[in-house]
Amino acid sequence: MGLVSLPEDQWLHPGADVSARQAAFAAQPDSIQLSPAAAAPGQELARICGVDGGLPEVSATHHEDMCILTRQPDEDIYRLVGAAVAYPTDWHPGEKMGLPLAAMHAPIQGYQEQLASGVDHFMAKLKPGKIFGRCNWFIAPTPSLRWIADPAPETAFGHVTSENAGDTLFVRSERQALRRLPETGAIVFTIGVYLASLGSLARDNVAMLAGAMRSLLNGEGDRRGSPYYAQALIEYAATHKEIPA
Repeated sequence: MGLVSLPEDQWLHPGADVSARQAAFAAQPDSIQLSPAAAAPGQELARICGVDGGLPEVSATHHEDMCILTRQPDEDIYRLVGAAVAYPTDWHPGEKMGLPLAAMHAPIQGYQEQLASGVDHFMAKLKPGKIFGRCNWFIAPTPSLRWIADPAPETAFGHVTSENAGDTLFVRSERQALRRLPETGAIVFTIGVYLASLGSLARDNVAMLAGAMRSLLNGEGDRRGSPYYAQALIEYAATHKEIPA
């Protein structure tokens, strides 16, 4: 899972662009999905964050998108019961509501075989007061913070070449964190999105991404659209010396 322990003061990013987030939610009302089970945890989260309201108000005033997961007394699995996601990375919250974690991650190659049991165990054992985080990355064909992978990757990445990859490919990273709320026992999953053009990265980072292109699992690589940009990225890394050191 690649999780590391986080202190309280590193849980959320301090510099939210509140106006941009509020505009994003206004433009996509379906980015907020709430079931009745999210009400009490959302209010508890708001109190912790010093915000009036519930889950939508907290996420609209912080850098991170936020999701709430709970489990029923007769179940051992956690389900998504609330989501406020202004900047999704190719998913629609409405399609995931009520699903257990394994079903939510079904499109991810290897999740069921390699991660599902470990994630479920971690969630069950997570104690209030503990915060854990991890980061992932994607290559996107757009600088938009909201990324739904339409059209098909052969079209979305069709304009990318080794010559223009620095300007047409964007490295998208999610800083994810998990914590259990002490009163309701719900788990809050936060997602902070960060975005940079490939050409703005240091040379070593571009080389690392080029190496990762060669080692992606075939299935997961296909889902991320890598067959349509990987060679351009690898060639860009090998030939462009103006990348900042």
